Amino acid sequence: MAKILFVLTGADHWTLADGTKHPTGFWAEEAVAPYKAFKAAGHEIVVATPGGVIPTVDEGSLAPQFNGGEEGAKKIADTLASITELRHPIKLEDVVPGGYDAVFYPGGHGPMEDLAVDSDSGALLTLTLKSGKPLGVVCHAPAALLAARDEVGGSPFAGYRLTGFTNVEESQAGFADRAKWLLQDRLVEIGADFQEGEPWAPHVVVDRNLITGQNPASSAPLAAELLKKLA
Repeated sequence: MAKILFVLTGADHWTLADGTKHPTGFWAEEAVAPYKAFKAAGHEIVVATPGGVIPTVDEGSLAPQFNGGEEGAKKIADTLASITELRHPIKLEDVVPGGYDAVFYPGGHGPMEDLAVDSDSGALLTLTLKSGKPLGVVCHAPAALLAARDEVGGSPFAGYRLTGFTNVEESQAGFADRAKWLLQDRLVEIGADFQEGEPWAPHVVVDRNLITGQNPASSAPLAAELLKKLA
């Protein structure tokens, strides 16, 4: 049995370019699908957030249109309610990086608000990448990579093939012209080799121990790739 650390945003809003606070948090599918896959494989999960705050789910991610209808929406809401680890997170700043067999970051717009500038998260990402242990990051969660620094102050993710929520998807979601910055642009700026798939379709990129997914539909395939590395 492996011990997997889930790092979730502690933010309940995303500050847009005009100062508006858009209600958000983590995206339900991006936590639930991997959680179910890892638990089914017999692994232990520990949840961490900045300050140990109970993470907020983006209410939009519980809507029927994002979950295949009313039945799917009810199922994902019920599953979320059953995940006790979400109600008892540890403080991200207290995490011992070497204490886990894998690290996983679900997305949602929340990481754009807090994890993108969180030095504790950045240090965890840097050390996990260097350790060779599986590191999974999906959708908007690659925003957390922006806070990671290597020994000379650059990004340890420079030169890595990876993906994340694309400019096209952000535009189609209605936020591209309202955001302070776009995730794809920032990942390119730090020197990452950004791999863009079709909008909203599953797209997972594996480069060494780094496993990234483009969007919510990529959550389950990403979990499968992470499990392969744990096997």
